Amino acid sequence: INTMVSFLANEDFLQNDIRVKPDLDGLGVLGDIGWYCIRGILWAVDYELPKNVVALHHPVKNQAGVLLACGASLYWADGKVATFHCSFLTNLTMDLTVVGTNGTIHVTDLVIPYEEKSAPFSVASKTNFAELSTGWDPHPSKHVVTTDLPQEGLMVQEFCRLVQGIRDAGVKPEGKWPGITRKTQIVVDAVKASIDNGFESVDVAS
Repeated sequence: INTMVSFLANEDFLQNDIRVKPDLDGLGVLGDIGWYCIRGILWAVDYELPKNVVALHHPVKNQAGVLLACGASLYWADGKVATFHCSFLTNLTMDLTVVGTNGTIHVTDLVIPYEEKSAPFSVASKTNFAELSTGWDPHPSKHVVTTDLPQEGLMVQEFCRLVQGIRDAGVKPEGKWPGITRKTQIVVDAVKASIDNGFESVDVAS
């Protein structure tokens, strides 16, 4: 699994945004768009925590020590491997690629879709070289998910549904989203610990 989320921040952002201030958001790029990288990875493994993580060498920090670009590799006991990179210093990119034995899923607008009410992805299944290795067979299939509302509207709609269920029907608070959020933050914290400890492996799932 590989995720990459980045955008080229302007000078005002790099000097003044809360995401580059150690007393306001000390995790920098890792706590901002790195979160989406890690959440995408966890989605692909059905939110199973990795066994351990190792941060990639040579992260970029500003003068205050806040991360502007970084990455890590994640490892699971059964052999799954994931890598991510996040950056405030490179062209706008929002990629997720999941490769299995017999298939590949590729998303190129992971966080913010190209268009407000649709999101594309491609799937390749049992792909091989065409005759004489002159191409691919079969080609990946392209798919588009459409919606009547942008994702922010759907998020508010779902939040209202959950609150209404608690208020009007006595439904217990749903544990799904807090659980996913907690797991994402556990991995974020492990990546930061690896960076702070000389890129050593940090255990996540016991």
